[in-house]
Amino acid sequence: MGLFSLTKEIAIDLGTANTIILHNDKIVIAEPSIVAVDKMTQKLKAVGKDAAMMRGKENPTIETIRPLRQGVIADFNAAELLIRGLVKKSSGARGWFSPSLRMVVGIPSGSTEVQIRAVRDSSEHAGGRDVYMIYEPMAAALGIGLDVEAPTGNMIVDIGGGTTEIAVISLGGIVTNKSIQIAGDDLTEDIIGHMRRAHNLRVGERTAEQIKINVGAALTELENPPEDYVVRGPNHVTALPMEVPVSYQEIAHCLEKSLSKIEAAVLNALEQTPPELYADIVKSGIWLSGGGALIRGLDKRLTDKIGIQFHVAEDPLLAVARGTAVALKNYDKFSFLIR
Repeated sequence: MGLFSLTKEIAIDLGTANTIILHNDKIVIAEPSIVAVDKMTQKLKAVGKDAAMMRGKENPTIETIRPLRQGVIADFNAAELLIRGLVKKSSGARGWFSPSLRMVVGIPSGSTEVQIRAVRDSSEHAGGRDVYMIYEPMAAALGIGLDVEAPTGNMIVDIGGGTTEIAVISLGGIVTNKSIQIAGDDLTEDIIGHMRRAHNLRVGERTAEQIKINVGAALTELENPPEDYVVRGPNHVTALPMEVPVSYQEIAHCLEKSLSKIEAAVLNALEQTPPELYADIVKSGIWLSGGGALIRGLDKRLTDKIGIQFHVAEDPLLAVARGTAVALKNYDKFSFLIR
């Protein structure tokens, strides 16, 4: 590449909840996957953090949209606006002069041909000249630092916003793959429902997310328990203001059902794993990545239940994004990238 190369390279982790863009191995954007549009003209009003601030507070002329649902593009136009808006935001401070973009985009391992084409088209319409895609568990493994091309079995459980991706990787390919639509968004919904049923308290998505971050837990007994989190909101019946302290034990009970489904999916993927690779996984353990990996006690719960050591990746939220950046550097070498 010459000194004044016109090709700009960016890696994108296009997530249901957050989108992360890396350029030259540096995170230039890490913002919510939300756009705000004018209802009349369908023009972009805000993207990322700015749009997230408007969520739940819109007036009749503005609509906030999450273009991705359960890991796939649900609104094609909004997805294009999201990618274009965030790419522009990331280049704004650097004064790029609209060079041709080479992109590597992370996608769920259960994506269909139609869904893959939707991501490719959105990326191309947003300025991508050379678009490659990588399955998220493969990207997570690269981001964690595993040698994905070695003849060794590595297992990744990537719990994102819309999907949980479970994959066994060996020799640069995905051997066993399970993608379930139970993930961070479902845990948030569980909390919203629980607060209404148990406390008659009405909470929105953002408040439920804060409850999950502050007191989200997978076990009712933790070594370093967080303090109770005080939630404020209107009573569901009377609409009068309420204050309710929420403990981590209460949230652990409320998340039980969804976490059990993730457990069952991990066991199901292990059942389908060839015995030689299974032996490697028992020896090296299973890696947890994605925002869901941050739920307190989840690694211990899974280790106790399944009998194989679970490790939480360092900075699990960024594992997929860092992996897409590694793939971008080796786009001409890695055979598992999708054109």
